[in-house]
Amino acid sequence: MDLIVRGGFPNLATMDMASLLELCENIRHRILEVVSKNGGHLSSTLGAVELIVGMHRVFDCRENPFIYDVSHQAYAHKLITNRWKEFETLRQFGGMSGFIKPSESDFDYFIAGHSSTSISLGVGVAKAFALQKKNAIPVALIGDGSMSAGLVYEALNELGDRKYPMIIILNDNEMSIAKPIGAISKYLSHLIAGPMYQSVKDRIKKLLEKMPDSATYIAKRFEESFKLITPGILFEEMGINYIGPINGHHLDEVIHALNLAKDMRCPVIIHAQTTKGKGYEIAEGRYEKWHGVGPFDLDTGSSKKATNAQSPTDIYSQTLLELANEDEKIVGATAAMPGGTGLGALIDKYPNRFWDVAIAEQHAVTSMAALAKEGFKPFVSIYSTFLQRAYDQIVHDVGIMSLPVRFAIDRAGIVGEDGETHQGLLDISFLRPIPNMVLFAPRDNASLKSAILFASNHSSSPCAFRYPRGKFIINDGIFENKDFIIGKSELLLEGGKILLIGYGNGVGRAYEVYLSLKTSGIEAGLLDLRFLKPLDKDLKKILNSYSYAFVFSDSYKIGGVGSALLEYIADNDIQIKLHSFEVKDSYISHGNTGMVEKSIGLDSSSAVDYIIKNT
Repeated sequence: MDLIVRGGFPNLATMDMASLLELCENIRHRILEVVSKNGGHLSSTLGAVELIVGMHRVFDCRENPFIYDVSHQAYAHKLITNRWKEFETLRQFGGMSGFIKPSESDFDYFIAGHSSTSISLGVGVAKAFALQKKNAIPVALIGDGSMSAGLVYEALNELGDRKYPMIIILNDNEMSIAKPIGAISKYLSHLIAGPMYQSVKDRIKKLLEKMPDSATYIAKRFEESFKLITPGILFEEMGINYIGPINGHHLDEVIHALNLAKDMRCPVIIHAQTTKGKGYEIAEGRYEKWHGVGPFDLDTGSSKKATNAQSPTDIYSQTLLELANEDEKIVGATAAMPGGTGLGALIDKYPNRFWDVAIAEQHAVTSMAALAKEGFKPFVSIYSTFLQRAYDQIVHDVGIMSLPVRFAIDRAGIVGEDGETHQGLLDISFLRPIPNMVLFAPRDNASLKSAILFASNHSSSPCAFRYPRGKFIINDGIFENKDFIIGKSELLLEGGKILLIGYGNGVGRAYEVYLSLKTSGIEAGLLDLRFLKPLDKDLKKILNSYSYAFVFSDSYKIGGVGSALLEYIADNDIQIKLHSFEVKDSYISHGNTGMVEKSIGLDSSSAVDYIIKNT
C-alpha cells in the first residue's frame, strides 16, 4: 500500500489475501474521495475493484495487455499503476483522464471511451501475439451493457473459430440468476474449465470420430444437455469456453477463475456478477444517476452543483413529451442513454412508442427509418459523439430514401471533462455532405422549443438539430424567439463593417464578442445562421453589406460552418474576408470547458483580440 501511495508499481502476486483485501478497501476510499470532489464515473468503477485487483494479481499488464471496454470502470487500474497521487487531478484540465489513455501511462494499452471495442481489440492483439510467437494473453474487461452492440459478436464469432488464447471478463452488474442454477452452473463451469474435463473432452472427440453415427449422436446430445444448465451456452456454442457465474467481489474466487482461464490457453469468458456502487451504500444498485456524477457530498450523496436552471436536455424532454401528447405519430429511440438524452420521461409514459434499444446506435437509426417509412415521426435522441457510430445507417438507410427521421443531437460541442472520446465536434462535418439532410440549430432554450416543433412538422427529408451540454451561452429573452422557417437566417443586430455569424450555441459566443467590441467602440452586426443546410438564399445580400465576417460554432473547422460559408461566398462571388473560430485539426483534451476553449483560442476574449488586430 505504501508503495502505491509513493508512486511505485506494487507486485500484487506476492501479497497475501489480507493485504489484497485491504488494498481493495483503500482503492474504494480513494475513488470516493476524488470523485466526490471532481466528479466522474462512480458506480461502475466501484463495482469493478476486485476484478481489476484480481487481474493485476494473476497477470503482469506489461506483458499481458489489459483492455478495458469503455474504460470508465478502470480507476482501480490507474491507482494500482503509479497514479495514486496524480489521481487527485482526475478529469481536471491538464490532469488525469477519466478513461484509459496510453499517452498518460505505459500501463494503459488502448484508448477507449466508447463501448464494445474490447473483444475486437483483444482478438487483434491475440493475432499479433500468434504472429510474433509470444506466449502472452490479452485480458479484456467488458460490462454486460456493452454486450448489446454488434461489434462484440463479430469479434466473438472470429475468436470462437480461430481459438486464440484470450480471457474475457464479463462484468455483469445487472443480471440476476437464481441461486440454485447459479450454484450448479458455477460448479459445473469450474469442472468444464479444469484440466481433467478438458482432457476427457478431447479424448471423447477423438473416440467419436471412430464410432458409428448413432453413438456419436447420443454422445453429442448428452454434452448439449450438460451445457444447457449453465448460462454460458451461448458462448460455448460460439466455441468459447465459459466459467461462471462467479461472485466478482469475492477476490479469492476471482483469482481462482483467472488462474483457471490462464492455464487453458484458449478463448475463455469469465462471467462475474458484481454490484454497481459497491462499498458506497447510497450508490449501490441499478441507479443510472450514479453512473456519472458531478461533485457531491460524500456523507449525504447530494449534488454540490446548483441545478435550478433547465438544461437543453430538460427542454428537449419536456417539449417532445408535450408534442407526443398531442400527436400519436411521434415516436423515438435512444441508445442506452434515456436519462442523458431526456427520453426517459417519454419511455415511462409511452413505452410502446419510445424505446431504449441499448448500446446499438446503428439499430436505433435503421429501426426509426422503417417507422418513418410507415408514416410515423421518429426522433433519434443521441449524443453527438455516439452518433458517429451510426454513420452508414444515416447515409444508407435514411438518406438515400430521404426518410424524415429527426436527429436530436445532444452534447454538441466541447463537452469538458470527458475529453477526446466524447467531444461533440464532428456531427456538422459528417452530416453536411449527406444529400437531402437538413441541418439547423437553436441558440437558446426558447429557440430549442421552436426547433423541436419545426422538426416534428418537417416531413420531406431527414433533419438534424444540435444543442450543447449543460446550458446555452445566451439566455432566453435577449432576442425575440421566432419560428424556424427552412433555409431562413435571422439578422439580430446591424452595424459597422464587421459581421459576427453564429450557429447554434455559437450565437451566444458571438453575442459575447459583440458586447466586448461595443465596449471598445467597435460596431458589429450579429447574424444567427439558424440553418446550415440549406443556407439562406438571401445571405448574399447580407454578406455584401460587410467587409469582414467571423464565424462562431462549436464544431470542427474542416467541413464545418466556416467551410459551408466559404463555399457559398465562392459560388456567389462575394467580396468579404471570412475567418472561422471553429476547432482546428486536432483532438481536444479533457477539462473545464472554459479552460479548454481558452487553451485553443476559442474563448470570447481571444476572439475579440484577434478581430481588433485583423480589421
